[in-house]
Amino acid sequence: MIALIVCLVLLALMIIGMPVCIAMGLTSAGSMQIMDMGWLLSTMMQKIYQGSVSYTLIAIPFFILAGNLMNTGGITDRIFNFANAMVGHWPGGLGQVNVVSSVIFSGMSGAAVADAAGLGSIEIKAMNDAGYDEKFSASITAASSTIGPVIPPSIPFVVYAAVSTASVPRLFAAGFIPGLMMAVAMMICVYFISKRRKYPVAPKMPWGIRLKYLWQAIPSLTTIIIIVGGILSGLFMPTEAAIVATFYAFFLSCVVYRQISFRKLLNVIYQSILTSCKTLFIIAVATFMSWFLIYNRIPDIIINGLLSVTTTPEMLLLIIVVILLILGMFLEGTSVILIVTPIFLPIINRIGMDHVQFGVIITLASMVGLLTPPVGMSLYAVCSITKVELMDLSKAVLPYVVGIIIVLLLCTYWAPLSMWIPSLIWGG
Repeated sequence: MIALIVCLVLLALMIIGMPVCIAMGLTSAGSMQIMDMGWLLSTMMQKIYQGSVSYTLIAIPFFILAGNLMNTGGITDRIFNFANAMVGHWPGGLGQVNVVSSVIFSGMSGAAVADAAGLGSIEIKAMNDAGYDEKFSASITAASSTIGPVIPPSIPFVVYAAVSTASVPRLFAAGFIPGLMMAVAMMICVYFISKRRKYPVAPKMPWGIRLKYLWQAIPSLTTIIIIVGGILSGLFMPTEAAIVATFYAFFLSCVVYRQISFRKLLNVIYQSILTSCKTLFIIAVATFMSWFLIYNRIPDIIINGLLSVTTTPEMLLLIIVVILLILGMFLEGTSVILIVTPIFLPIINRIGMDHVQFGVIITLASMVGLLTPPVGMSLYAVCSITKVELMDLSKAVLPYVVGIIIVLLLCTYWAPLSMWIPSLIWGG
């Protein structure tokens, strides 16, 4: 009963529009007062402080800043031009370019909203100018942006690692195959939709022009080698990689391409600080809530409740996936990860699943949440740069949502999809 009341109160506060961090804090502190545990409130500030000083979390503001610098400094333009030169002649045309651009950008940023708002504005304009339906342009842009947090570097993976025992480099490596599978699923959808609607396809570019765009994009593409190569080779840790990526993005934007003035730079830094503070404050408060849940053995109560329904690992995993998908409709992805990880990890331990595999599952589920109303952040980001209504966009992204869910279920029930690369690099 205690677990049910706490969960319902938390969801109710969030649904009525209360900020996530305040809702989590009020639910935990209020429950402690009602349960005559007020004497433990003195630990609240200690737990919040502990949740904000993790070395791993330093990566988050730097990845956010790096993504904003890339969007403002001309890096995303060169990525799009290169992708267009390579795959613009494929069936689906600029729809395929949209997906490939997001795959490339995902190796630099790791934030879906940054992809949707920054690279998305370039992609949608190009697709609309070429005669594509705006709903189609907006839907594939919103959908492809969800590839970013799955292919490394990934902010959700960093958040998950902060509240679990999983290794960030192993999580990053585990995201490669699922992320590429998402891209393939979306490209298949684009192919069939474009064929049915007879969307235009650009002629195949000569190799001379392709090489020209490749040459222009090489400094931008080097970012992927620096970040991913540095982490997987052990040259530096994810936090250090985020700092290196930020300085490299600054160097490209301000020195090489010279597309960021001092005024623009100040605005980029200011916006990055705002986004970082919101994210890190949620993580800090979630640390206190996690401690409160564990102290009151609420995870144990939920575990026993699920085991009373079924003890079959396959069914337990299906129930967990369904819960994650439902929560993703009402909560932002980071909030879902922070709330459910302490609750579900004991079940995952009992099933015998690796924490890295579960990190991939929970991240993929949160990507579905980015595309489902009422709290679909990628939908809102795309709506803000187009004239498409939210409900129309929600319907248009359904084929891609189905594709992501198929990838999610495959990764849930077939471990090698996410665990093969980590095992290949670091062993079992």
